[in-house]
Amino acid sequence: MKTQSNSYLFLIALISAMGGFLFGYDWVVIGGAKPFYEQYFGIASDPVMQGWAMSSALIGCLVGALSAGKLSDRLGRKPMLILSAGLFICTAIGTGAAHSFTLFNVFRLVGGFAIGIASSLSPMYIAEIAPAHLRGRFVSINQLTVVLGILASQIVNWQIAEPVAMEATHEMIRESWNGQMGWRWMFWAMTVPSALFFLFSFILPESPRWLASSGKREAAFKIFTRMGGEAYATRELEAINAASANESGGGSLRQLLHPAMYKVLTIGIVMAVLQQWCGINVIFNYAQEIFMAAGYGVSDVLMNIVVTGITNVVFTIFAMFVIDRWGRKALTLIGSFGLAVIYAFMGAAYYFHITGIVLLIIVVMAIACYAMTLAPVMWVIISEIFPNRIRGVAMSVCTFALWSACFVLTYTFPVLNSSLGASGTFWLYGLICLAGGIFVVRCLPETKGKSLEELEKELLK
Repeated sequence: MKTQSNSYLFLIALISAMGGFLFGYDWVVIGGAKPFYEQYFGIASDPVMQGWAMSSALIGCLVGALSAGKLSDRLGRKPMLILSAGLFICTAIGTGAAHSFTLFNVFRLVGGFAIGIASSLSPMYIAEIAPAHLRGRFVSINQLTVVLGILASQIVNWQIAEPVAMEATHEMIRESWNGQMGWRWMFWAMTVPSALFFLFSFILPESPRWLASSGKREAAFKIFTRMGGEAYATRELEAINAASANESGGGSLRQLLHPAMYKVLTIGIVMAVLQQWCGINVIFNYAQEIFMAAGYGVSDVLMNIVVTGITNVVFTIFAMFVIDRWGRKALTLIGSFGLAVIYAFMGAAYYFHITGIVLLIIVVMAIACYAMTLAPVMWVIISEIFPNRIRGVAMSVCTFALWSACFVLTYTFPVLNSSLGASGTFWLYGLICLAGGIFVVRCLPETKGKSLEELEKELLK
C-alpha cells in the first residue's frame, strides 16, 4: 500500500510540477530568441525597447502571483493550475505568431501571468499533498521540472537556430530564416508541453488540506485515504482540525499581517528575495553578454548555455536526495556562504581579465551551488511555514516579493555592470549572499521531518 500510495503521490506531484517546467521554459526561451526577434521588430539599437521585451513578462508575473493566492484560497488549487496551463498555451501560440512588437509584448504579459500562477501554486499544491518525511523531496520535484524546462528551452533554441556567420549584418539576420521564422518556432515548441499540462490537470485531485480548511472534510478524507489509507487520512484530518481550532476567519491579507505572523512572513519574504538577489538569474538572463565578455565567440555561446543548463539539472537532482536528510537550514547556509566565496573568485577573474575556460568553470560552480541549495530550498520553505488557511495568500506575497526582486535584479544589472564593472557587480552579489547567510544563522528554523500542522504550532508561538 505504501509503495502504491507513494507512486500515486509522485504522479500527481509530477503533473502539478509541469507548471514548473513551463515556468522554466517560458522564462528562458526569450534569451535564445533575443538576437532574432530584435532584428525582426527593429529594436536592435533601442536599449529601452530591448529591456521592455526582456522584462515585460515580469509585470505579468507580479499580477499573476498576487492573484493566484487569493483566488486559490477561494476557488481551490486545481482550477488555478488549469487556468495557468491554458494561459501557457495562449502565450506559446500568440508570441510566436506576433507580427507587431505590441502584440509580442501582450502575449509575453500573458505568459508572465501564467508563470506567476504556476510559480506560486505548483510548489504549494505539492507541499499540501506530500507526507512530512518526503515533503522536501516532493516539493523539489517542482524545482527539478523548472530546471528541466530551462534546459529544454536552451536545447530547443540551440537546435532550431541556424548557424550565424560572424560577419552577418543586422539586415542579413533579419531576412534570414532565423529572423523570420526560427525565433517563432522557439516559442511555438512550448505548445506541446502546455497542452499536456492542460489535459493532465483535469485528473489532479483537489488539495485535501484546502478541502478540509474549506469545510469539505468528507472529500478531503477520501483523497487522504487514496494517498495513504484510512489511518493516515484520520490522522491528517485530526491534525488539521486541531490547527483549525486556533484559526479564525478565512485566508486574507489582514490575517497574514497579524503580529503573530510577522516572524514567518519575514522569513518567507527574505528567503524569496535572497534567492533572486544572490545573482544567479543574471547569469541566465544575460548569459550571452557574460560568455562573450569571457572571450567566447557567438558560435560557442549557445553551447556554453546548454552546459550551464545540464549543470543546473544534475545538481537539482542531487538536492532532491539530500534535502530531507541534511535539512533546509544546512543547505541554505551552504548556498549563501558558498556563493559568497565563488563570487569573490568570479569578481577577481573579471578584475584580472581572466577569460575562457577558467571563467566558465567558475560560472558552472556558481550554478551548481545555487541549484543544490537556494533554488529548491526556498520553494520548500515558503510552501511549508504558513498555516493552512492563509497558505495561498502568504505564498502569493512571497512570490510577489520574489518577482519584484527579480525585476530589480534584471533591471539593475546593466547599470551596475557599467558603473562597477563585472568584478564589482559580482562582489556586490557576494556581499548580499554573506548577509543572507547571517540572516539564516540567526532566524531560520529547521523544518525537515515535521508536518505542516506541527510547523504551524511551533512557528506561531
